[in-house]
Amino acid sequence: MSTIDFAYLRHLAIFCVVAEQGSFAAAARVLHTSRSRVSEQVADLEGALGSRLLQRSTRKLMLTEEGQRVFSRATILQEVLEDIDSITNTPVPAGRVAITMNHDIAHKFVLPALDGFIRQFPEVQIDFVLDDERVDLISEKIDLAIRIGLPRDASLIARVLHEETFAIFAQPAMLDRLGEPESLDALEALPWVLLDLPHWHNNVRLQSKDSSRTITPSRYYRSNSPHLIHKMAAMGTGVALLLPSTVKEETERGELVQILPGWHGERTAFSLVYPSRKNLPQRTRVLIDYLVSANIFK
Repeated sequence: MSTIDFAYLRHLAIFCVVAEQGSFAAAARVLHTSRSRVSEQVADLEGALGSRLLQRSTRKLMLTEEGQRVFSRATILQEVLEDIDSITNTPVPAGRVAITMNHDIAHKFVLPALDGFIRQFPEVQIDFVLDDERVDLISEKIDLAIRIGLPRDASLIARVLHEETFAIFAQPAMLDRLGEPESLDALEALPWVLLDLPHWHNNVRLQSKDSSRTITPSRYYRSNSPHLIHKMAAMGTGVALLLPSTVKEETERGELVQILPGWHGERTAFSLVYPSRKNLPQRTRVLIDYLVSANIFK
């Protein structure tokens, strides 16, 4: 095993630049630093190796025999650094970005905006991981997530894309058959379609301008998929608490109508979530910026 500290790999690369340029001053100009700093780092390297690599004079530098041998082996470091730089600093954003979200968000909001991103960044390819459950970003190696609500994990970064309040919706034909409710008691008596958030239950908490109340439907269906909840409500299976933006098409087609508009559910946010804002790959950064600026939930 090597006795030299890996921290001195940088010093080796600097030594190679000095050997190539022939002086500390020329190397400093290439490295955008001071002559004294370059000289100090080469001296530190020589101390770590226990061997002189350069013979210094007032006019020029000469490689010692050991310095020549080290230089011949260490020049590969410069090639490695250049290769690494070409990987991490591409002239245009390129590569793959994995993003997870539920099916409904993907189909209704992200897919319609995707064409603009593809035209702007053709070298970035997206892996869509659609799941109505919350996927662990770190363990599953996923770059981004779009989620309803804010993450409980303080280690995750969240940027709010859109805020909205849940409203009460039902199919008009179901209301014609069962009667449109004019009170919360009548609403509670109707069949419901409930979203599992996050545990199975049949309590529905509603708020008005100056009060709140929890109703407990006795007839209800449940699913962990917002997409399925929307479909079941539109086909008349039951009443549902839904975000108006997610059922805009259904309301425009007359498949769903809002009822008891004086009452509503909680206010929530659509969040763009990612593990860290530090040292994000260029491909991930441009997708984040695009989703923030595109206003996909309008």
